[in-house]
Amino acid sequence: MARESFADPGVAAQLNRDFVAIKVDREERPDIDHLYMTACQALTGRGGWPLSVFLTPAGEPFFAGTYFPRQRRLGMPGFVDVLTYIARLWRDERQKPLATARELTRLLQDPVKRTAGAGAPDYYQLLSLARENLGRAFDRQYGGFGFAPKFPTPHNLLFLLRWHRRTGDLQALEMVEKTLRGMRRGGLFDQLGYGFHRYSVDEQWLVPHFEKMLYDQAMLMLAYTEAWQATGWDEYAKVVGEVAAYLEEEMRVPAGGFCAAEDADSEGEEGRYYLWTPAAVAAHLDAETAALVCRYYNISADGDLPGGSVPHLDAGLEEVAAEFSLAPAAAAARLTAAVEKLRAGRRQRVRPFKDRKIIVSWNGLAIAALARAGRALDRRSWRELAAAAATRLLTTGHRPDGGLRRCLAGGTAELPGFLDDYAFLVWGLLELYQADGDPAWLQAAGELNDKMIALFRDGEHGRFFFTGADGEPLIARPVDQVDGAIPAGSSVAAANLLCLGRLLARPELEEMGRELIDYTLGIAGRNPEIFTHLLVAVDFLLGPVRELVIAGEAAANATRAMRRLAGRLFLPRTLTVFRPAGERGAALTALIPALKSLPAAVDGRPCACLCRQYRCQAVIDDPEELAAALQA
Repeated sequence: MARESFADPGVAAQLNRDFVAIKVDREERPDIDHLYMTACQALTGRGGWPLSVFLTPAGEPFFAGTYFPRQRRLGMPGFVDVLTYIARLWRDERQKPLATARELTRLLQDPVKRTAGAGAPDYYQLLSLARENLGRAFDRQYGGFGFAPKFPTPHNLLFLLRWHRRTGDLQALEMVEKTLRGMRRGGLFDQLGYGFHRYSVDEQWLVPHFEKMLYDQAMLMLAYTEAWQATGWDEYAKVVGEVAAYLEEEMRVPAGGFCAAEDADSEGEEGRYYLWTPAAVAAHLDAETAALVCRYYNISADGDLPGGSVPHLDAGLEEVAAEFSLAPAAAAARLTAAVEKLRAGRRQRVRPFKDRKIIVSWNGLAIAALARAGRALDRRSWRELAAAAATRLLTTGHRPDGGLRRCLAGGTAELPGFLDDYAFLVWGLLELYQADGDPAWLQAAGELNDKMIALFRDGEHGRFFFTGADGEPLIARPVDQVDGAIPAGSSVAAANLLCLGRLLARPELEEMGRELIDYTLGIAGRNPEIFTHLLVAVDFLLGPVRELVIAGEAAANATRAMRRLAGRLFLPRTLTVFRPAGERGAALTALIPALKSLPAAVDGRPCACLCRQYRCQAVIDDPEELAAALQA
């Protein structure tokens, strides 16, 4: 629409004559996008972007749609026709759109509430039903859920991994692994430059929408990290490293934090930067290596798109190596060297535009992912990337009134943060605390969580609004509950409340988390799978939850061995508390007084305790014994 209509002088003249045109950046103002997307879905039965909504001067919607071509075609009304119709309707029959606007606004102001007296939901039954529904939607041939276009939805995978851990359901694990392997081998993954594209336009993960979003990298890094923890398959760890490399090399900001996205278009064509032909490959490599690359990455003269082929894998390295009479190790080395040359050649092309906004919520996800991955795979550099981003968000991410900003750079700096900005950053801080053991992260998480409660919580219903009390008033105050492309802020907030309540021995936080879960699942009906990240919190709520307390000198090899062991295992219902010696240990016991009753060492050696609500079992000072206890 930008090219067809908004850049067309004739359309622009008509639009500006009859309307006040407002373009909204939905990344900066997700509250506006959410509100009017809900209106579009109510009016048309579906939503999507680009979103066109027509409003009264009071901001009340009465007509909406998604994509309109400039002129009518294939049964779709043209944008010019829509403008003409709306202008005539407003001029000659204004009472009709005003009546529609009043009714729709009433619906937006009266969101669905949980049935009074319904009682607490059956948590296990809802987990089981979500697993059943995801199984029906699962694509057994290619992985993923539903049909084209196919989105990664990594929170589905996080939920299924927990269900497998709880029940031993092998089919749940197979759904996760089929999906993760399909995405990594397909065109959804940038085989040459790393990082995941936005979604696949087909069912096979072959042809992507080439945009790259920070939140996709973060959530998928979490999914591959947890899959590695659960299975031990090194290919998952390799993917985690590739995504981390993409974040560090292409998205990191020197002062700390990460850019929001990279566009899909290059030189006015989607995907042009990423497509390859055999001739383009041959321009950088000798003939034999070019043939090997084209075979391995499926680059052909036919191409997947008019501009060339999307590099993807459909055969294993051993199979391709045998076709070229090479040992697998030799083929791998040749491919690695060739990819570096192709990457260098690709950098000479016009690169897609990079959106340099530093969005607090998406950076919170990146912090959580890098901290978790750094802890699991014992990569200090990833933990340091997370810490640098967190430090910047905590030092420069606040507005003069003390509330969080939505954007730190590249956007409107003083926009107040939304629920997801607070919740995702708290999640990142919790992961960072468990990764490096600095109690300052835990203290910051607790303080920011308290601020979130004050700004967003609806005490009457136990839910959380998407906009804070410090935000701009709209015609309705949206409540974001469904886990879509990324988790809903309320889902992450529920998980944070449960974790912080347990870590800080504040039962009132756990009760708030339970109330939020009950409110949301009270409207789930037969479709709890649309709340899969909330179900991650439900799995934690069901328990059993344990606290692992490791005490000792941070630099001691034995201490580090125990911490590495705890990070490597998939323990979604175990919170790790590191009690170091010295000032940090004193700061931690000030936050968690119950730790004072636990030993700081055994005969000078580091030790560990497994506890439930700080009722602790026997002290363990042997790593093998600890491993057995953790996996029991």
